[in-house]
Amino acid sequence: MSATVAEIIKIMDQLAPPLLAEEWDNVGLQIGDPRLPVRRIWVALDPSPEVVKAACQKEVDLLITHHPLIFRPLKSIDFETPGGSIIQMAAHRQLAIFSAHTNLDIVRDGVNDVLAQRLGMRNLSVLQPVKVGERAKEDIRPLTSAKTEFGIGRIGSLAKDGSLKSLVSLVKKKLKLDFVKVAGELEMKVKQVAICSGSGSSLMQAFLSSKAQVYISGDIHYHDAREAEDANRGIIDIGHFSSEHLMVDALAQQLENIISKAGIEAEIMACTIEKDPFRII
Repeated sequence: MSATVAEIIKIMDQLAPPLLAEEWDNVGLQIGDPRLPVRRIWVALDPSPEVVKAACQKEVDLLITHHPLIFRPLKSIDFETPGGSIIQMAAHRQLAIFSAHTNLDIVRDGVNDVLAQRLGMRNLSVLQPVKVGERAKEDIRPLTSAKTEFGIGRIGSLAKDGSLKSLVSLVKKKLKLDFVKVAGELEMKVKQVAICSGSGSSLMQAFLSSKAQVYISGDIHYHDAREAEDANRGIIDIGHFSSEHLMVDALAQQLENIISKAGIEAEIMACTIEKDPFRII
């Protein structure tokens, strides 16, 4: 059977309940007609001009991204700007764009848990708890048995203890990275690790207050690295893109499994054209 944009959104809201999103966030349908049918779905990290143009060319009906297309209130829509051109292309081709952002970070089996799983982390708990409404506490399965265990980032143990140096090698291998930025003594012993997908500097104090010896995230500020160094802790900065892009395949697979069981006929693909905007030259 076929499905509409609204029906696919309903499934996405089950995977990443909007009730979990931070108050400052903008999740959900960014542009599009909920009544239109969906035959082809793409999952991507960013609704960039390149991704949206390719989606339109491939006759995609629904683009699901992690980062929102519209983050701040719009004062104008100028088709000559990158943001305006995206809206123009999407509207012209009737491409719906939907975002699951901090709700997908917080939810169980979301971005942070995918990253933790990739690194082989065990016995996970939340790095920084966030407040959720009573309805969310009742309807959404938390990370642990504790009803309040919702939050950003994760803390866990590794399959075996090692050094910061050996952890760096593990991270590069598991995430298929050529390089990472590291702060801290390479021979320090590591028993517990904290992670945060995306930009992790805002969770530095949560990391330093935890029992984790090393923090793995992206966009770590210079002074945060110094503070970690002074506290005899370690930092592995894997970059914003690398810490989150792994959600594309995982979410596409989750969605495909649900849609297939529901008997919905729709092609779901992970977008393969995205690249980290930063290069080392």
